[in-house]
Amino acid sequence: MPRIDDLIIGFDKGLRTLFAPARCQRPHPGADAPEAVLDTAARAHAAALMRVNHSGEICAQALYQGQAMTARDSHARAALEAAALEETEHLAWTERRIGELGGRKSLLNPLWYAGSFAIGAAAGLLGDKWNLGFLAETERQVVAHLEGHLDGLPPADARSREIVAQMREDEARHAGTAIEHGGAELPAPVKAAMKLASRVMTRTAYHL
Repeated sequence: MPRIDDLIIGFDKGLRTLFAPARCQRPHPGADAPEAVLDTAARAHAAALMRVNHSGEICAQALYQGQAMTARDSHARAALEAAALEETEHLAWTERRIGELGGRKSLLNPLWYAGSFAIGAAAGLLGDKWNLGFLAETERQVVAHLEGHLDGLPPADARSREIVAQMREDEARHAGTAIEHGGAELPAPVKAAMKLASRVMTRTAYHL
């Protein structure tokens, strides 16, 4: 069970994720690409897709922090914390791109964070093989989601497309790492429930 210190640290991380500007060590993908000339509708669509991706990274931060808090094995915890660190960079990239496109972040990010943290903590309590299996399946579904966004983004929007492409590469690697550390294959009903929850979040965040 998590200690009181872990809960305080987790609360602080949550506040930073939601309200402090995200930082990254790697260069922003697409930063050197010229800004695309988009009409109003295309720009709004690109901004909405990046808002969805940003909300997804909010969820990822919460999931991994919840999972790491309740993970029992130090190797599993290290894998989760490493994934969370890289997701912070994704958070910074998408946040910056939303601003460049003249969009805004989701108004429901605190709700996404709270729900995802609870799910992550619950997954961790089931044991490390299920905890890591949940991480692997989450990342697989995110990869599929990002591939859909690459199809949906305006072809001329190289900056957004390079961000999404790099995120897809990172997420696929996270899934592989989770399996290497002993992640178990989740039952089909659990995978289906995860897809349904993701669909609700993405469709809502596109507008709100």
